[in-house]
Amino acid sequence: MFETVLIANRGEIAVRVIRTLRRLGVRSVAVFTDADADALHVREADTAVRIDSYLSVEELLRAAALGGAQAVHPGYGFLAENAAFARACAGAGVVFLGPSAQAIELMGDKIRAKETVSAAGVPVVPGSSGSGLSDAQLIACAREIGAPVLLKPSAGGGGKGMRLVRDFGSGDAVLAEEIAAARREARSSFGDDTLLLERWIDRPRHIEIQVLADTHGNVVHLGERECSLQRRHQKIIEEAPSVLLDEATRAAMGEAAVQAARSCGYVGAGTVEFIVPGGTVPRRGRTPAPPVSAYYFMEMNTRLQVEHPVTELVVSIGGAPPGLDLVEWQLRVASGEELPFRQADISLVGHAVEARICAETARVSGDHVDFLPSAGTVRLLREPSGARVDSGLYEGCEVGTSYDPMLAKVIAYGPDRASALRRLRAALADTVILGVDTNTGFLRRLLAHPAVVSGELDTGLVDRDAASLVPAEVPAEVYGTAALLRQEERRPSAAGWTDPFSVPDGWRLGGVPAPVVHHFRVPGHEAVEVRTVPGTGRLTRAADGTVVVELGGVTHRFTAARTPEGTLLGRDGDTWSLLDHDPVAELLSGAGAASGADALTAPMPGTVTVVKAAVGERVEAGQSLLVVEAMKMEHVIAAPHAGTVTQLGVSAGTTVAMDQVLAVVQPDASEESEAEAST
Repeated sequence: MFETVLIANRGEIAVRVIRTLRRLGVRSVAVFTDADADALHVREADTAVRIDSYLSVEELLRAAALGGAQAVHPGYGFLAENAAFARACAGAGVVFLGPSAQAIELMGDKIRAKETVSAAGVPVVPGSSGSGLSDAQLIACAREIGAPVLLKPSAGGGGKGMRLVRDFGSGDAVLAEEIAAARREARSSFGDDTLLLERWIDRPRHIEIQVLADTHGNVVHLGERECSLQRRHQKIIEEAPSVLLDEATRAAMGEAAVQAARSCGYVGAGTVEFIVPGGTVPRRGRTPAPPVSAYYFMEMNTRLQVEHPVTELVVSIGGAPPGLDLVEWQLRVASGEELPFRQADISLVGHAVEARICAETARVSGDHVDFLPSAGTVRLLREPSGARVDSGLYEGCEVGTSYDPMLAKVIAYGPDRASALRRLRAALADTVILGVDTNTGFLRRLLAHPAVVSGELDTGLVDRDAASLVPAEVPAEVYGTAALLRQEERRPSAAGWTDPFSVPDGWRLGGVPAPVVHHFRVPGHEAVEVRTVPGTGRLTRAADGTVVVELGGVTHRFTAARTPEGTLLGRDGDTWSLLDHDPVAELLSGAGAASGADALTAPMPGTVTVVKAAVGERVEAGQSLLVVEAMKMEHVIAAPHAGTVTQLGVSAGTTVAMDQVLAVVQPDASEESEAEAST
């Protein structure tokens, strides 16, 4: 076993690896950039080394040398699947906790990977062949296969750079634009814009198999994970085992995964991902699921997966209680140990479900939902009991937009699927993160979706039904609670003299109290005026940040925190930021002059990467004008109507805040006339 290991990563995975190292008595060395100087993984590690970039091989190896590390754990993301990094580690005499550079190179190239596993007898998805295809070749291949098609970066994963094209249009413009966007995102995320193209399978299920291989030629699989609940090709809920598979199908897919691992000489923990065509769903009730008729290899992830905890919680070895530490086995395999168990020793006991908590804001736009990166300071943090939590958060930490939006994972285990789902919903309701918008409440509602409860999943379910899972309005009791909290804050203290006319108690001549007026603005919603009459509501506080309010004879419970800008409230995983709002001051300052239908504002904090228009240019409705990027996600800003760009206050490289005005499009005279006629 190693004495010291460097973790070449950040956030929750770095913390999770550090805790296994501590349990095994192995020293940990963390790395951090300026943005992460106060991060939790830095605080948890035995020592930490400052670097300029998590993508710098030279700096990571320097940090390993400074920390005296004999091995490097890459986590996931960044350089975890970078063959050059694995090769550089070997050259520096440091053990890379993963497969060989050759295996990473082979399986990291999705084109070569498909060819290799196909030769080993593993079924693959129909699509393009050959690497380094030009835009014209990709367009020709798309025309040959026919819509819909999926564009995928050859060098990466995690849904980044993937573009689903359902309609090609009459010419090549639509395909060309989608290819350009996929290349930009792939280049930004992986430093490689090589693309491949595959036939899109409608309503598929995403099933992946965990494999583990040692240096003595032993390869086993640890069962499957159901990863069909995704948005924009990014997994958000994962579970093990899948309700879809019977024992025979599990064995067949597991053996295919083992053969895929053997085909590239794999060593360590890895995941083989399969796609199952739509129409294969479990039957309701206790009737066994119909056998899976087909499955196709998608890719192999040559690293630990984000969702590995659900496998850890359900795997039993030799009939022992379930529980396995995959990070520990990465260390043991890399240090030369032989796996002491074989396939016949492995079984799955119970059920586990994981939810990924991400820093993001849900904005409903028509019949779909935009999930936009968020940022801020964690003002109040409460993690649930009764569930496993892998997290990189603590109270007071800053969440920026430089890195991936995932903040934490909550994982629940139960003797069966229904109890695991119920326990995870309860755990998410008990999760409190105030100060940064998250998807916690959305995930809780998703887990109660009838199709999720019954197990009738597919990868498009979330995108289809997301709008129904995002509340359209802020509950009235949220505004009422914020008003009572503000009123309480303005009450005079016991010490010193207070001007009685400044006390918000509603006093006036005649004895009938006047309502006290409060103004709030919740981002994404119109400003609201709240009138409270003293004595009609009751509020009590607890030491843990909980407030209980009685409004109209009904009691409501929230967690609450105060910021310089306003009040933060949370309940059942949902949070609201109620900003103090002064409509008179805004009117006098002219701050709202550029607002309205003509103004294009930043939907999230981030960086402008592309500007496609100029002041004075005439644009059409829906025309792309700018691209804003945050956390490796692109958001296109389009013209709301036909007209002329009259203001453009940003350029490529400009850092912007949420709701900052980016441009103003003055509508054509005809547009203005139609708008006036409609009113």
